[in-house]
Amino acid sequence: MEILLVFAFLSGLITIFAPCIWPLLPLILGSSVTGGHKKPLGVVLGIVISFGILTLSLSYIIQIIPFDPNTLRLVSVIIIGFLGLTLLIPRLAQKVEGYVSRLSGSFAQKFVGKNINGFWGGFVTGLALGIIWTPCAGPILATIATLAATNTVNANIILVTAVYMIGIAIPLFLFALLGRYLFTKTRVFSKYTGKIQQIFGAIMILTAILIFTNYDKVLQAKLLDYFPSYGNFLIDLESNEKVEQQLDKIRKNEATSDNKTSTSDGLFNEQYKAPEVTGITNWINLPEGSQTPKLSEFRGKVVLIDFWTYTCINCIRTLPYLTSWDEKYRENGLVIIGVHTPEFEFEKDTQNVIDATKQYNITYPVAQDNNYSTWKTFKNRYWPAKYLIDKDGIVRRTHFGEGEYEETEKAIQILLNETGSSVSDELVDDKSSFNRNITLESYLGSSRMSYYHPNGNISQGQDDFNLNINIPLNSFSLGGTWNIMPEYAKSIKNSVLELNFRAQNVYLVMRSSDSKPKKVKVFLDDLAPGVSAGKDAKGGIVNVDSDRLYELINLPQVENKKLRIEFEDGIEIFAFTFG
Repeated sequence: MEILLVFAFLSGLITIFAPCIWPLLPLILGSSVTGGHKKPLGVVLGIVISFGILTLSLSYIIQIIPFDPNTLRLVSVIIIGFLGLTLLIPRLAQKVEGYVSRLSGSFAQKFVGKNINGFWGGFVTGLALGIIWTPCAGPILATIATLAATNTVNANIILVTAVYMIGIAIPLFLFALLGRYLFTKTRVFSKYTGKIQQIFGAIMILTAILIFTNYDKVLQAKLLDYFPSYGNFLIDLESNEKVEQQLDKIRKNEATSDNKTSTSDGLFNEQYKAPEVTGITNWINLPEGSQTPKLSEFRGKVVLIDFWTYTCINCIRTLPYLTSWDEKYRENGLVIIGVHTPEFEFEKDTQNVIDATKQYNITYPVAQDNNYSTWKTFKNRYWPAKYLIDKDGIVRRTHFGEGEYEETEKAIQILLNETGSSVSDELVDDKSSFNRNITLESYLGSSRMSYYHPNGNISQGQDDFNLNINIPLNSFSLGGTWNIMPEYAKSIKNSVLELNFRAQNVYLVMRSSDSKPKKVKVFLDDLAPGVSAGKDAKGGIVNVDSDRLYELINLPQVENKKLRIEFEDGIEIFAFTFG
């Protein structure tokens, strides 16, 4: 048990580096830079206490007092948004403080009026933040969440949760203290305290909106693109043999499967009969009039079971691969079933899951495993987790966490060929495209540029460029004068860009540097794009009138083409994306 507690503490400790906690950080800073010196402690304690208690007990509470857990999140989002308003609008803060000060009664005066900007004010803020926070889930947190959701919490799991939350609290508290000192005590920032508070107020309001729309998870997934190994690092850290043994004891589940035999045969690491998908509370994306599917009905086909949940960042990052495999191999006999097993109580809401399937373009069947029935039959432990089942109903390959996409797709191809279906050995090597040969996202700032011809990238600074001839596929070249910045390239004089691409659609993120509308001319194979022009490039002219993504080209199918773009002076271009 001591080893498990050590790893629970370490897992909590390194959470400060995870993209799933980053949206909390500006909120913690915004809440800590105002009020007394005890407020950071109140904020952090509020977070860990509300998250810990709700994670362990919310399923019990709902059984006693039935209510929609999304209501808690909504209230928390409103609180955070309102607190942001009080920072953004000082007069509003004064009115709130004046109203609180008029409260009568010793309790109100002592614990509310006196401490609205002290420990208790921070504590209330932290309670709201703890409700909306959904951390990255490694095996330890997965065990905590699943046992809590199935009402099997015991003293050991409470202890593990407490130690895990202590690990989270320490770096958060140090971060809050450091931020408070930086913005209120240093000469550089202290004279701008009012403006800084307003900036954090705006950030809190924006974050509240992102959380309400669930778009914060999309942004977190994109952030994780820059740190792709974090999810697997967390799983690897917590998956050593001794930790697994301790987690099994807590689960009271010593065996991983009744008839499981692990193998090490290349791509295929398992060899046991697949259990049934069972105890499903609701099915999404089933064809109209179809019956509830069973794995036994898919003999002769290849089945991929994907355990996921819509707030899991690591799960979200695997979804483009799943949707591309579904599109590519469905006609060849691949059946993908997404088993949505909630990590938190509010993830049980059917409409939330439906919205997520639409958001991430999931068209294959999704089973809501709200009672963890299928999770238990598969003896699963992770989000995300993939189980690949052959034509005879045998689990042949498992993979937990992100990564190994090429290996998984290769295994799919081999198993499909075993069914008699002849499939191409072409692999989907990038999650941003459904076609292996499509041009990848291309950044135009010096910090992430990698497809400039002939040198791959350009150093920061202003320079004159000459267009290169014979630009290779998936590369671009510049002409004229450009100012290359870390995040974008700015047109200065006679600026032109040529791109050799393979795609159906071409998009470019642009903005005017002085906010005045500017024009861009688009040519396809040295001619006006005509019917192939994107919706923002009718007549071959793009009006850059806002900071956004512009569709330049819309071809009838994926093709190899050369794109030429001529820019007015003062246009900042950030990145190409392709579809």
